[in-house]
Amino acid sequence: MLKFSPCLLPRVRQITLLYLLFFLLFPTGSEAKVPKAYKGKPFRDATHTSGPQTIPGRLEAALYDLGGEGIAYHDVDKINHGSGELNYTPGHCEPGVPPSICHFREGEGADISYVKKLADLNHPSPVLPDWQQLYLGWEENGEWTNYTVNVTKPGRYRILAMYTHTAQTIQFSLNDQPAADCVLPLDPWTLYPDRHDPAWMVFHTWNKADCGEISFPQKGLQLLTLHDKQGNNLAYFDFVPVKETK
Repeated sequence: MLKFSPCLLPRVRQITLLYLLFFLLFPTGSEAKVPKAYKGKPFRDATHTSGPQTIPGRLEAALYDLGGEGIAYHDVDKINHGSGELNYTPGHCEPGVPPSICHFREGEGADISYVKKLADLNHPSPVLPDWQQLYLGWEENGEWTNYTVNVTKPGRYRILAMYTHTAQTIQFSLNDQPAADCVLPLDPWTLYPDRHDPAWMVFHTWNKADCGEISFPQKGLQLLTLHDKQGNNLAYFDFVPVKETK
């Protein structure tokens, strides 16, 4: 029979309790769930019909959940300054771009626009996005967007961000708990010191970079929240599984 010294018993009990707590929270074969109190729903429209975005894969920033202000997103004002304002200015809904892109989610407060030949693709960038790529812009500190995601493979992931302008750290939370820092490493516009661009061009010089790592302990539907800051346009985030070394 295995015997323990009396002085070790409290430690043994503590370890046993921790294991019990772990298996209660994450039972074998269980799947994660979106927090019960959350009222948002995965984004769907006539073009985007698949529902929750999938990880591993690409998280499109503009396809945040349905549910409105305070549930699916938080914005400092009610105006969509891209789809609902700028893109009604002559020349900003470019030829060949459908209204479903020019005025995407125009009635919501989160600010959205799309990659334009006029503003984004007529000059060099370290990485060029596709024409008509949707993005979040006009961001302010404290704003956030929620995404119901379907994690098909638990584990560690690298995060690759498609972004513009300010080198800074933004955050992700998972099921209402802090989960990852995304460190945007440089302002891509600074790579072109000899250009004499208008001031707004800093928001239209794009880069794609590895910005951090996040862990998804379980598969299943989960709530991923992007906490952004003033100074970036954010198009998408690629979540790429980390290859474990033996």
